Order: sequence, then C-alpha cells, then structure tokens
Amino acid sequence: MQDIEKEFGPTSWSINNKTSIYIITLLLTVAGIFAYIKLGKEKFPDIVIPRIIVATVYPGTSPTDIENLVTRQIEKEIKGVNGVKKINSTSNQDYCIVDVEFNSGIDVQVAKQLIKDAVDKARTELPNDLPSDPTVKEVNISEQPIMYVNLSGNLPASQLKKLADDFQDKIEAFPEITRVDIVGALEQQVNVDVDLNKLQASQLSFSDIERAISSENITVSGGTIDVGDQKRAVRVAGQYVNAADIANIQLKNLRGAPVRLGDIATVQDGFKDRESYASLDGNPTVTLNVVKRQGENLLD
Repeated sequence: MQDIEKEFGPTSWSINNKTSIYIITLLLTVAGIFAYIKLGKEKFPDIVIPRIIVATVYPGTSPTDIENLVTRQIEKEIKGVNGVKKINSTSNQDYCIVDVEFNSGIDVQVAKQLIKDAVDKARTELPNDLPSDPTVKEVNISEQPIMYVNLSGNLPASQLKKLADDFQDKIEAFPEITRVDIVGALEQQVNVDVDLNKLQASQLSFSDIERAISSENITVSGGTIDVGDQKRAVRVAGQYVNAADIANIQLKNLRGAPVRLGDIATVQDGFKDRESYASLDGNPTVTLNVVKRQGENLLD
C-alpha cells in the first residue's frame, strides 16, 4: 500500500518564511496595543432610553378632573402611535405626567416627534383655559448627575451660597463636566417694604420707586481715554452692593421736593422665596449636582 503525503499550503509557507511571519505578528501586536489605548472608556457610559415625558399644568384642578379632562385625552391619542411599549400616567393636583416607553431600537428624536404629533391631535379635546400647551421631553440619562456634593455647617445661608458658587466655578472648569446645578441655596435680594401712609403723604407712587431703583442700579460705560501710550476703559459703576445704598436713593414728588427712600420704606437684605430644598441627615444643606459632559472619559 502506497503512502500518500498531504501538505497544508499556508503552514508550509509560514515555515519557509519565518521572517515575514515575525514581522506580521509584530505589526498585529502594535496595532492591537494602539487600538486598546484609543478605545473609549467611560465610568458612566451614555445610555439611550426611548422614553418620552408629556407634562401638562392645569392650576386649580383636582386630580380626578385632571384625569378626566387631560390625562385620558392625551393617552387616547398616544395609544395609536406605532412602537409604543408602555404608557404610565400620574394625575395630581394642578398637573399630570404621561410617561411613554417605546420599543428598543427606535430613534429618540423620532419617538419625540411622534408623541408631539399625538399631543397636537389631542389639543382639540383639552380644556381651552390651559395656561400653556403640554410639554414633551425625552429622558436623557446623560443629563442625570453623576455626583452630589453636599455643603453643610454652622454658617449663615449667604456664606454657604458663596461657598457653593466657588465650588461650582472650580468644578465646571474641568473639561469633562458640562455644568453644576446648585440646589437648596437661598438667593439673596433686597426687600423694600413700603409704608403706604408715608407713601401717600409724600405724594409718590410705587411706579416712582420702581423707576428710581431701576434707573440708579446700572453701570454705564464711558468709553476709553488715552493715558500716555495706553488706552484705559472708563465706566461709571452704579450697581448697588448693599441695602443702605438703596435706602439712600432720593426721589422727587409732584412738588419737586426730595424724598429719601429709607424715610418711606424699610430697606433690608433678605432672600428670595425658596425654590428648591436639600437636606443631609435631616439637616438643611446646599447640594451641588455635577453633570458629566456627554462622551467624556472620567477614568483617567
């Protein structure tokens, strides 16, 4: 019986051309290392979720009326949209929210436009006295904070706000961060509480006070002047820095007599009405919500 020799071509070529194989292996290794270095890495990768939120505000309306007049009308139109997986709705006092989840694979912007079209169709069935049209927004995971920084201590509210502003500027300086939102801080303002009796006796009105404050609280540019070989900018700083400056504003009544604002009103530093709240272990605090820039790597 005669022996038959079989030979596999690529293997024989590799054995006869060792140098070429070494070079190819080296090139593949270098290319793999380079690809690994350039490979995108994220601690918080962007996740696309095809979810759309429809929010409608209807002040002075009970949850039951919101359900019957608004929520059901919007749901009825959304149910006819192709690709909708699930609809969740919540009807509360003065507002309702409809949460629409689409099947995976659909483009978020396409889904948003489909819901906008459905809401437009439902407008004819909605109450005519809605203060504003329903708002349609997509759920963007990249807009969610990746870190919460809490500031708390035995400090005045104004000082905590100043510390929060300083931290906000420093954190936003990092290229990987898109913004930092401050929650729970009190915004400073100057309160002008006018005595109505003194106001009438001075022959002035609220409009006079408003015009006087707005016209004085400005900074005016004065152009430039030549100082030797240099040009210097000139400006007239008139913005108020404390309540005492506002109290010293002089107004003129109908007879042309000057009236000091502090003589007819109580002017003092205060805070705006609180619009957000934050707490840590049950104690009031100021929180900084750090939002990452989309596509940036935080692992390096």
